[in-house]
Amino acid sequence: MIVNSSIFPCPLSYEEEQKYIQAMIYEKDIEARNKLIEHNLRLVAHIVKKYYSSPRDFEDLMSIGTIGLIKAIDTLNFDKVTRLATYASRCIDNEVLIYLRKKKQLQRDISLNDPITLENGDILTLGDILCQTMIDEIDDKLEYESITVKFYTLLSVMERKVIENYFGLFGLEKMTQREISNILGVSQSKISRIKKEALKKLKLKEW
Repeated sequence: MIVNSSIFPCPLSYEEEQKYIQAMIYEKDIEARNKLIEHNLRLVAHIVKKYYSSPRDFEDLMSIGTIGLIKAIDTLNFDKVTRLATYASRCIDNEVLIYLRKKKQLQRDISLNDPITLENGDILTLGDILCQTMIDEIDDKLEYESITVKFYTLLSVMERKVIENYFGLFGLEKMTQREISNILGVSQSKISRIKKEALKKLKLKEW
């Protein structure tokens, strides 16, 4: 599988990156933070491509790597980091390696367990029973991380703003459709359509 990096936004120039970093840190600018995430997704794809062997692996690792990128941006020390990519690369790599080690450990533990026959005749391993909660938590985490990646790669700027404000994401206060329409200068009916289309792209139901 060859990753088409053109689907991700181009990297920021040094000047643009510095501007957004300063706005994020000193002005608490959420949009600046989002720009830094969006324009470094190509870096995530570049790093994780050395770890995957199938399309499914790439999707999972892209999700994990994006979480590493977000952690890097959220913990960035402007006085000590000259380029975000240098710091983010280490965070992305670490996040992927931790995930792969946990996944390998979980698979090994389950494969070494002896089978147990239940009263209804079903056969499970001890690992199936003990690790089910852990597996469920991992599945939930992967689902969340997959949604995070889709948020930045599938949605338009307008769709992201509507979803961020309506659901109160990234530290924002929840807003009504009327409040969002006033801020963005469009009708409530259009806000409703944008929200439904965005949720459809994310394959989510409104919660």
